[in-house]
Amino acid sequence: MANSEIVFRKNSKILRYPNLNTVLMVEDILKKHKDVPMKISRLKKLLPKQIMHQTLKIILEYLWQSGKIIYGPRGVQWIYSGPEHLNKMIEGGLEI
Repeated sequence: MANSEIVFRKNSKILRYPNLNTVLMVEDILKKHKDVPMKISRLKKLLPKQIMHQTLKIILEYLWQSGKIIYGPRGVQWIYSGPEHLNKMIEGGLEI
């Protein structure tokens, strides 16, 4: 196994990095249900494919560190809203 494929955690086993498609899948579910906090168990049930709990935890840690989610006793909630100037540019843009 190459070093680029694993993440080292303190006091835990070696885990693989999640696939980009898996990260996007989790983001999509959280965006769709951004109005209320969601327990991790409910999030797992809503995902179209099963993923390992350790992989989900890595994804949630990444999303938290990047400022896209918050989590607490009530669960995980999507808080990120994209830059408005980019959204306006995309809406008014011409597709070639």
